[in-house]
Amino acid sequence: MNIRRTEKDEIRGRSKSDVHRIRRKKRDDKMKTETRLEADSIGTMEVPAEAYYGVQALRAKQNFPITGTKLHPVFIRNLAQIKKAAAITNSNAGLLPEDKADAIVRACDEVIAGKLAEEFIVDAIQGGAGTSANMNMNEVIANRAGEILGCPKGSYKMVHPNDHVNMAQSTNDVIPTAGKLTVLDLLAPLEKALVRLEKELAKKAEEFDDVITMGRTQLQDAVPIRLGQVFHGYASMVSRDRKRIEKAHREMYTVNLGGTAVGTAINVSDSYFYKIVPNLEKLTGYPLKQAEDLFDATENLDGFVAVSGVVKTCAVDLSKMCNDLRLMSSGPKTGFGEINLPAKQNGSSIMPGKVNPVIPEVVSQVAFHIVGHDTTITMAAEAGQLELNAFEPVVFCNLFESITTLGKAVDTLIVNCITGITANRKHCKDLMESSAGIATALCPHIGYKASAAIAKTAVKTGKSVRELVLEQGLMKEKELEEVLDPYLMTEVGEERKEDEVRRKAC
Repeated sequence: MNIRRTEKDEIRGRSKSDVHRIRRKKRDDKMKTETRLEADSIGTMEVPAEAYYGVQALRAKQNFPITGTKLHPVFIRNLAQIKKAAAITNSNAGLLPEDKADAIVRACDEVIAGKLAEEFIVDAIQGGAGTSANMNMNEVIANRAGEILGCPKGSYKMVHPNDHVNMAQSTNDVIPTAGKLTVLDLLAPLEKALVRLEKELAKKAEEFDDVITMGRTQLQDAVPIRLGQVFHGYASMVSRDRKRIEKAHREMYTVNLGGTAVGTAINVSDSYFYKIVPNLEKLTGYPLKQAEDLFDATENLDGFVAVSGVVKTCAVDLSKMCNDLRLMSSGPKTGFGEINLPAKQNGSSIMPGKVNPVIPEVVSQVAFHIVGHDTTITMAAEAGQLELNAFEPVVFCNLFESITTLGKAVDTLIVNCITGITANRKHCKDLMESSAGIATALCPHIGYKASAAIAKTAVKTGKSVRELVLEQGLMKEKELEEVLDPYLMTEVGEERKEDEVRRKAC
């Protein structure tokens, strides 16, 4: 007997992921076998019957099999926000019938909520300045809005991708505006992560304030420094990077929406022109403003270059810090060995017991990645011609990834490295006391020449600077004790003044 299995039978006892996979496969199989015919200015094409995307999105998918990476989900959400704001604005202007506007808004809300995500099929890098991404969104919203109004997918009788969803818009003002909104959204978690990193570094600065070690310049012994001062320097660096990013992202508030193709606002009503940005501002919560010069805002991408530049600067700074952490933790017996990084995984497939500084290493790799992205963004911005830069897709693909990966790198650096760092206090003290570098403190008292001779002799003989100065009778012991006091050598500004007051009081 031939028994037909139902979907219920097929999914019984399956995990949630297996159920999704089975249902997705069934849907895909259905879409492969059933199609609808759609036409554009190029010709006709078979489109999967159940797809919300249309012919233009499908052509783009076939034309641009470039990265295998789809549009960023935050970018998709912001593109839908713009379409929603446009529908509201055109409806208020009396140009878009209320029923169509309501259906478009409902469809946009679904996209904003993360629904229909699989319908956005175009590659992140594409020709045409983002037209494919714009049309992918227009088609999905048109088909879903039409469906809400009772029309089959692909008919476009009630809601048309161009005439209704894209009304008063151009790829050339919609796409860069969506890009700026996405940058703002992605920068927020990065900034929060940098705030946390700054705080954790400041905690370490306080914890290690009494740890004296030897400072180094050009990897050679220099003068004593407190380990707390080293970490305070890192905290200050991160604070400066955070402020740069905060300042740079303000450029993203100025948008060219309403300028349409080249900044002339062709096909735009007066009502739409003046209301579209305020309406989008209400939806996003960002203090957006329409560019005073829409021609400039449409053709130039320098704002994205600026953001990329500060993100790159931050990444480079963090990589430098991570290089320091690797050096200071090197060893454990034959390196600097001043600090210990948390052990996070086995370091070798052949050397037992080896533990590598994997977290600082990954942060540096992220920095290298971001530097490459910044070069791409810079060249793409430079390559724009006349009234439009056609290379926004590659700018966005790289910039979004730079911001996202840096934020994740900062998160893992905090959790898996910074919070667990400990200091080898005795070893740090021994390094300082055995170094000839402390001879620098002698210069104001015995002169540079005599101090240099002491330092050279210390290196050659292995005797301490303190011992040699006393042997040669260059200074009295009490005076020398004060001059070579490591804490006095590392005091700066107000600390030094306070200590002088205390000494005089004694």
